[in-house]
Amino acid sequence: MNTQLEHWDDIRVAYEVAKRGTLSAAAAALNVHHSTVLRRINSLEERLNTRLFHRHARGYKPTQAGQSLLQVVGGINEQVDKLTGFLQGADQQISGSLVITSVTGVIDIIAPWLAEFQLLYPQLRLEVLLDQRKLRLDYGEAHIALRPGKQPTEPDYIAQHIWTLKHGLYASKEYIRRHGLPKNREDLKNHNFISMMPDSPAPFIQWIENNIDSQNIVFRTSDLYMAHQAMRLGMGLFIMPDRMANDESDLVAVFDDWEEWHSKFWLVTHLLMHRTSRVQTFCDFIKGKFKDG
Repeated sequence: MNTQLEHWDDIRVAYEVAKRGTLSAAAAALNVHHSTVLRRINSLEERLNTRLFHRHARGYKPTQAGQSLLQVVGGINEQVDKLTGFLQGADQQISGSLVITSVTGVIDIIAPWLAEFQLLYPQLRLEVLLDQRKLRLDYGEAHIALRPGKQPTEPDYIAQHIWTLKHGLYASKEYIRRHGLPKNREDLKNHNFISMMPDSPAPFIQWIENNIDSQNIVFRTSDLYMAHQAMRLGMGLFIMPDRMANDESDLVAVFDDWEEWHSKFWLVTHLLMHRTSRVQTFCDFIKGKFKDG
C-alpha cells in the first residue's frame, strides 16, 4: 500500500473526529465501523508521537495539535470541494469512459443490463474489469465497484448495499449417480468438493475453506467458470447462485437457502467521483435493475 496515501486516510479520519466530536459521528460520516475510526486515530497518534485528542465521556476534544490538524485539513478539504465541483462541471455529458470492476458471477447477471445501459448512452464507453483482487478506486483503477462480501470500510468510499445473492449447494446428475445424494450436513464429509482460492472474498468459498476438510477438496481453481465446469463434469459439489443453477437441467440441488452462503453485494464509489454524471447515472440505473430483478 502507498504509505503516503495510507497516512492521508488516517488524517482524514482524524479530521472527521475533530469536526464532529465523537467516534460514532465520524464513523457515520465516513460510512465505516467506529472501531476502524478508533484504530486509525490510535495509529496516527502513534506515528506522529503526538496526542491529537483529549478523551472525555462526552467525546473527543482536539488538543492544540489536533486544532492545527483541523485547520490545515479543513483548508485542504475546501480545495477538494472545488476540485469536485470542477469535475462535476466537466462531466455533464454522459460520454467518455466508465470503468466498472466486479467478479465473474456478478457480470453474468448484469451483462444484459450493461448492454441496455450502453444503448441508452451510446457516447459512453463501458470498460469492465473482472478481478478477484479489490481494485483501488482511490488509485483511479476503476470508477465503480460491485463487490461481494463484507461492507467496504475504506475512508472516502461510499458503499451501498444493493442486493443479496442467494446460493445453494449443487452437484451434477452424474456425480449423484456415482456418489449418491448427501443426506445431511454431517454426510458432507463423505463427499468431494470444488473450491477456489482461499483468499476469495465470497462467503460461500470461505464456508468451504472453513468447514470442509482439505482432503475432500479435490479441485481448486482461480476461475469461477472453471469451477462451474468442474462441477458439471461431476468432479464434486460446489456452491453457486440459485438463479444460475435454475437454468441448468443437469444440476441437482443438494442443499439450499443456507444464509451463511449468501453474498451481499455492494455498489461502491469514491467520494471524488460519486457525484459525477457518469457515475450517478449508472448507479441510479443499476440500483433500479437490482430492485426490479
